[in-house]
Amino acid sequence: MCELILFLLAYLLGNVLTGQMIANSFYRKNLYEEGSGNIGARNAGRIFGKSAFVFTFLGDAAKGGIIVLISRYFDFSPSVQLVALFMATIGHIFPVLFRFHGGKGMSTFIGGFLVFQPVIFVVFILVFLCFYLFMKSFTMAGMVAVLSYPIMMIFYSYQLPEIIFSTCISVLVIFAHRQNIKEYLQKKW
Repeated sequence: MCELILFLLAYLLGNVLTGQMIANSFYRKNLYEEGSGNIGARNAGRIFGKSAFVFTFLGDAAKGGIIVLISRYFDFSPSVQLVALFMATIGHIFPVLFRFHGGKGMSTFIGGFLVFQPVIFVVFILVFLCFYLFMKSFTMAGMVAVLSYPIMMIFYSYQLPEIIFSTCISVLVIFAHRQNIKEYLQKKW
């Protein structure tokens, strides 16, 4: 029962869309109608500037980090922590409060996994940087790093359930970026 309450809380926390809050509160605009129409940090930054990018990123990352901290505070297992992060990410990508039209989940992924396992997160950043130098694409380097995260967990001796749940989170974030991936591949081919 406690786990179900945690998962519901995680999903609802994911529904707090920082970019839209910033756009409404400070700029009196609807981020869904600006730029790419995405409510994430990159679009907020393109439309409103660097500070909007930073605050949107930090707000959305905080959701992932907070839910992992709450899970840990109540002594839930690593598997439950990852399911809670998965639910927060679903809440960000498919928020019921915004008719299931949210962001792409990258910031929430980053915040959650940074808190979940900082050592693996450092490797995640290194993978991102290496592929960014090679691919020259922020999004694609990020997707490779996201895809590699569950593999890193194998080498860090996590159990199969944690690896499966981290894979689900990675697949969810990659799914949310499917249009970006398609556009990148079309440009390259």
